[in-house]
Amino acid sequence: MDVKLLEKYNVPVPRYTSYPTVPLWDTTQTSAEKWMEHVQMSFAANKEISLYIHLPYCEALCTYCGCNKHITKNHLVEVPYVNAVLKEWRMYTSRLPEKPVIREIHLGGGTPTFFAPENLKKLVEGLLEDAEVAEKYDFSFEAHPNSTTYGHLKTLRELSFNRISIGVQDFDAEIMRIINRFQTIEEIRTVTTQARELGYTSVNFDLIYGLPKQTSAHIAVNLQLLEEFRPDRIAFYSYAHIPDVKKAQRAYSEADLPMGRDKLNLYLQGKSGLEKMGYKDIGMDHFALPGDELYQSFMKGELHRNFMGYTPYHTSLCIALGASSISDSWTAYAQNEKTVKEYLLRVKTEHLPPVIKTHFLTNEDQRLRKHILNLICNDETNWFSEKEHFTFEIQKAFARLEHDGLLKVFPHQVKVTSLGKSFVRNICRTLDARMDRHKQQVTFSKAV
Repeated sequence: MDVKLLEKYNVPVPRYTSYPTVPLWDTTQTSAEKWMEHVQMSFAANKEISLYIHLPYCEALCTYCGCNKHITKNHLVEVPYVNAVLKEWRMYTSRLPEKPVIREIHLGGGTPTFFAPENLKKLVEGLLEDAEVAEKYDFSFEAHPNSTTYGHLKTLRELSFNRISIGVQDFDAEIMRIINRFQTIEEIRTVTTQARELGYTSVNFDLIYGLPKQTSAHIAVNLQLLEEFRPDRIAFYSYAHIPDVKKAQRAYSEADLPMGRDKLNLYLQGKSGLEKMGYKDIGMDHFALPGDELYQSFMKGELHRNFMGYTPYHTSLCIALGASSISDSWTAYAQNEKTVKEYLLRVKTEHLPPVIKTHFLTNEDQRLRKHILNLICNDETNWFSEKEHFTFEIQKAFARLEHDGLLKVFPHQVKVTSLGKSFVRNICRTLDARMDRHKQQVTFSKAV
């Protein structure tokens, strides 16, 4: 890749976990009551839903982490938090005309395996008590190798969990020490082996490129171990360095971070190695083996992406429970109270979900989100059936991207090139009308 091209596109851009992105929501009309009306409208159209549960507790702070978390070694917090999540869930189910059909459950964090197996059982059984389970479903959870026991794996498997996402990040002990994350290769091996023996059908590894002190030699070792473990899916994320937002990232020097061309080379080395092993590049940061359902969905053009990540299922209604979690009704977004203390207080004292901000999508928002999702999930989008065309400015931007080799432009259609897949966030940015109109600076990580 030409250095000038890298410099041109390695700029701060959103990750587009939603459109509009959270910092650009219009929160002037925030209303929990109006949010519930959108939930009910979405449910009336399709009673199949996805559930995300945010479990924010961690025993130690991983300094690279950008997630919302609460650090404590006091496990007495578990039961009150589970009770609050179940009470919030009843705030939703009590307003629905019939039982929802759950297609997806994802336990994220924080560290879900901070919670004892018996408390996770109480949580999941409480969720399913007021719901039915779809014929085809995905129940998954994020696992820290250091805290995930056989009891966790067995309990959740008995509750129909079939996918596990293991937070590896890097296999090198020194890099783990720098980012204050402590786990061993043997712990990763044990969790992976036990999960497969218990019948989990899909094992995902999360890895990060661009961590402090990380070099080409580390990526090479990671690839060797990946060939041994052979996870079904791999999320190969770019480290997002935003110390002004995540203060813990100041624990190490920026001089220790691979930047620009060096960081891109780590990604290209990893991507090339994964593809040689038979993994398929299915979308932004994600790879899967051909036999995995995620790849098969990608090949059918049915891949979807929501706040939980890539999924083979498209549910219009994604209800998120717990502190800081973000829900999506397809026509609206809602985010809960961010701090655990405020979340617990509001659930205890109020009768509506404890949202702190909402965004109700305009027609323009919905149209642009459709195209952004198409680009991120299918590497292309088209507007054959649309009455209106993209603006002249957007079409000029498409032409510039084509000139740089990132897009192929056709009448009423664009396709992302192999080179463009590394800069799909930049491509989506050309469609971001809200950011074009936004006057204030917003902090995002760089594209690479």
